[in-house]
Amino acid sequence: MSALSALKGTVMLAGAGKMGGALLEGWLKAGLPASQVAVRDPGPPPEILALLTANNIPLNQDPKGEVAALILAVKPQVAPDVLPQLAQVAGAGSVAISIMAGRTLSFLEQSFPSAAVVRTIPNTPAAIGRGITVAVPNARADEKARALTDALLRSTGPVEWIEDENLMDAATAVSGSGPAYVFLLAETLARAGEKVGLPAALAAKLARETVAGAGELLYRSDLPASKLRENVTSPNGTTAAALKILMGEQGVDRLFEEAVAAATNRGKELAG
Repeated sequence: MSALSALKGTVMLAGAGKMGGALLEGWLKAGLPASQVAVRDPGPPPEILALLTANNIPLNQDPKGEVAALILAVKPQVAPDVLPQLAQVAGAGSVAISIMAGRTLSFLEQSFPSAAVVRTIPNTPAAIGRGITVAVPNARADEKARALTDALLRSTGPVEWIEDENLMDAATAVSGSGPAYVFLLAETLARAGEKVGLPAALAAKLARETVAGAGELLYRSDLPASKLRENVTSPNGTTAAALKILMGEQGVDRLFEEAVAAATNRGKELAG
C-alpha cells in the first residue's frame, strides 16, 4: 500500500496547468483515490478536463471534509489575488504546498498563518515522472507534514529537502530552469550540424537522440558526469578537438556560471 493510497483527508489542487496536471496524474498513478481529490482552476486544459471527468474529480467545488494538503500551482503573478480566496481551505491540520517560483515562505504564511507551509520548485520532466523537486519547510511543518508533502511530490520524481530558504533561487536556476538549458543544447547542436553540411532534418534528429540518449545514460549510470565525458574522449581525437573549444577560456563553464547567476538573481528580484 502506497503512502497516498492510505491518505486521510482531501488533496486540493489549485491550478491545473502543465505542472499541476503532471502532479495530479502522478498522484492517481501512485494510488491516491480520486474521491479524495478536488481541483480549482477557472480554465483547465482539455486533457486535464478529460482526466477529471474520467475520474469523477470535482472542479471548482468546495472540498469534502478536511483538506490534508493544498497544492498551490497557480502562476506567481496572480498569487496575491488567488491565495486570499484559498485562505480558509488550509487550516491548522493542513499543509499548504507551493510550486510557485519566487514566492517566499513569509509571503505564503500571510495567507495561511495556521497551516504548515512548504515552498517547492519542481521542473517540467515531472510530466513524464522524471522530474526533481527541491523543498523547504516553514517552522510549522512537522514530520507528518513533511512526509505527506514528500509523498505527493515524489509521485513525479525524487525530492531534495533543504532547510535554508536562501538556496531556493539557486536551486531554481539549476533544476527549475535547467531543462531549458538542455533543450537549448539540442537546438544549438542541430544548428552546428547544419553548418558543417548535415541536412536540417538529420541534424535535428541526431542532436535530439544524442541529447536524450546521453541523458538516459547519465540517469542509469553510477559514474559522475565527468567520468562519462572522459569515457567518450580519446586522446587527440574528434571529441577532444571539440572539448578544447567547449572547455576553453571562453567556453561553456563561464557561460553556464553567468547564466545560472543571472537566473538566481532574477529569482531574488521576483521574490522582492
